[in-house]
Amino acid sequence: MQEIGKLFSFLGLIFLLLGLIFNIMPNLPKIPGDIYIDRPNLKIYIPFTSAIVISVILTLIFNFFRK
Repeated sequence: MQEIGKLFSFLGLIFLLLGLIFNIMPNLPKIPGDIYIDRPNLKIYIPFTSAIVISVILTLIFNFFRK
């Protein structure tokens, strides 16, 4: 049960760091596949492709350290 706690702590730290990065650098490059809607009263950014890329990278990193 302690392993799950450590995993959640580690993931929380990663999300905290990502949140700080996105707040410090709000104009990060948007890659093709991300959905961005910019209207006069509405701005929506859905990082669809970015989320997939980050997921693949984190999966590779976790699998590398698992062995």
